[in-house]
Order: sequence, then structure tokens, then C-alpha cells
Amino acid sequence: MWNKPQLMTAVADLLFVAAAAALLVAAVVWSTRLPLFPLQDVVVVQELREVRRNEVEQALAGRLRGNFFSIDLETLRLSLEQLPWVRHADVRRQWPSRVEVRIEEHLPVAFWGQATGQLVNSYGEVFAANMSVPPSAPMPVLLGPPSMAPDMLVYYQQAVDVLKPLGRIPRALNVSPRLALQVRLDDGMVVELGREQAKAPIQQRLERFVEYYPSVLGVAKQRPSSSSLPVVVDMRYPNGFALRANALAAHQ
Repeated sequence: MWNKPQLMTAVADLLFVAAAAALLVAAVVWSTRLPLFPLQDVVVVQELREVRRNEVEQALAGRLRGNFFSIDLETLRLSLEQLPWVRHADVRRQWPSRVEVRIEEHLPVAFWGQATGQLVNSYGEVFAANMSVPPSAPMPVLLGPPSMAPDMLVYYQQAVDVLKPLGRIPRALNVSPRLALQVRLDDGMVVELGREQAKAPIQQRLERFVEYYPSVLGVAKQRPSSSSLPVVVDMRYPNGFALRANALAAHQ
């Protein structure tokens, strides 16, 4: 090798680059451990509806260790996402001494189950939280297997759209363990829709219900006036419907 000056030059250059890189890394590590670039502000950059400032402060307490460069942003993010109303948090450095926090709150669109303390957000995700302010409009109740929550939200919106011509609003939607769908309307009427099928989709049965609604009301009016049980309309028949009283309601 001593007789090959070009090889010696290449090795010397490589050693020089390696030494320079090591010095740079050492300088960075050294600078992060000095009381330089102190972190001065943590700012939530948007208005929040349900998440409170004191909750954010408590979530971050004890985790604001280090300086602008060394602070662990991932730890901060995960801590914020433990708060009940936080769906997602984004934490970023803002030069020279600031950390900015953006929080996506859950947007509740339905209650999950009866008095469970759980809600369903606009993505169909179930979460546990208490609403500080009652909703401006009544929210529906969804009840079924948790894994079905996103599909149930789709079914609910489908029911809202299809029932608009009747002026009726679905107040509750239930999916049984066998995945049979039931909708309760704002007038107390219960509509049995059964399971989703390729040959007879849920939307098609809802549309048939809208078509038969005048007949449903006509038959319901013929029931004894003393009957206080809500009407159940069974739309699982391919070419018609059946009407019965909701016997379960008598024991509630």
C-alpha cells in the first residue's frame, strides 16, 4: 500500500471524512445537553370545543423534558391522544423555542348503546367521553357489535335520506348478533329490515317501506285504540310487509 500513493490518499480522505462526521455528531449531542435552545412555549393553535386547557397541561406535565431539539414529540403526541375527546394530535417544533400542537377532536354524531357513556364519531369510531354541552339536535342511538359501528353509521345516514319524503327521522338503529337491522322512528314505529343481502339490500327495503307507508298507517289505525304498544313493521317479506305490536316494549 505504501507504494500506491493514490490508495493512501483515498484512505486518508476517508479517515478525514469519518473524523469530521464523528466531530459533528459529538457537537450535536453536546449542544443538546447544554442549556441552549430552551423550550419556552407550547401552543395549541386552534380553538377547542371539548378539550380543556387544564387537560392538555396535565397530559404534558412532566413530559416537557429537554430543549428545542431533544424534546420527545412522539411522547407528547401519545400523551395527548389519551385524552377522551382527542382523536388525533399533531406536535411539531416551531423555531426557535416553541412547540405547536394541533388537536383533532372527536365529532360525536350518535350515542352508542343505552347509557353506556360511549359515543360514535363521524368516522364511525366508538369512544368514551362525557359531553359538556348537550347536543344542539337530538342524536340517534346505535346499538350493535362494536366492529359494526362504521357500517351502522352508513345505514343510519341511508335511513335518514330515504325517509325524508315521509318527514320521519330515525332515532335508533339496532344490529342484532345475527346482523339483522332494526330502525326505530321518531314516532315510535319500529321497522324490521333484516340482514343485508345482495338480492334485497337494506336500502331497497327502506324504499319499499316509504312506498307502503300510507298502507302501514291505514292498518295501524285499525288497531284497538286501547293498545299502547308501538307498531312493528316487518319489511323482510319480498313483496309486502307484516304488522305487529312490539311485545318487548310491554315489559320495558
